[in-house]
Amino acid sequence: MVHPNSTLLLTINGAGVAIEVVYLTLFLIFCHEKKKRLMVLLIVLAELISVAALAALTLTLVHATQRRSMVVGIIGMLFNIMMYAAPLSVMKLVIRTKSVEYMPFSLSLASLVNGVSWTTYAFLPFDPFLAVSNGVGTMFSIAQLLLYGTYYKSTKRIIAARKETKMEMHPSLSSEVDPKKTAGAAL
Repeated sequence: MVHPNSTLLLTINGAGVAIEVVYLTLFLIFCHEKKKRLMVLLIVLAELISVAALAALTLTLVHATQRRSMVVGIIGMLFNIMMYAAPLSVMKLVIRTKSVEYMPFSLSLASLVNGVSWTTYAFLPFDPFLAVSNGVGTMFSIAQLLLYGTYYKSTKRIIAARKETKMEMHPSLSSEVDPKKTAGAAL
C-alpha cells in the first residue's frame, strides 16, 4: 500500500507477525498472573491502534508514493533501532554484576546475523531506511557480543562461587558423601 515492489519486505514481516501472534497467544494461555496478561493485552491494543492510525493518516494525508515511503520508512527505522537497542538495557546490569548470565549469547548472535543480513539486503536495491536502522542494529549487536566476551569468564567464576556458597549453607545439598556419616550409618 505504501511502496510498490515490496513483496520481500511484506512476506518476511508477515511471517514475523505470525510468529509473534503465536508467541503472544502461548504467553496469554500459560501466564497465570492476571496483571501481566492484562499489561500484554494493553500493549498489543496500543500497538494495533498506533499501526491503524499510522496507516489511516499516511494513506489519507500523504498521496505521493515517495512521500509515503519517507514517512513510513522513518517511523519503521526508529522502531527497528529501538528493537535492536532493547537488549542493551541489560548491559548496565552486566557491567555492574560483571556477569552475562542474564544476556543470552544466542540472542546476541541472532541479532548480529539478522542485522548483517538486513544491512546487506538494504544495499541490493539501496534502501536508506533499512541500511541505517540495521547498520545501527549491527553495531548494537557487536557491542553486546564484545560485552559477552569481556564478562564470560567472570560469569563462570561467579556462578561457581554462588554454588559453593549454597553448598556451604546447605550441606544436605552437597553431592559429596561424608565418610564419617556413612561409617556411622553402617554401624
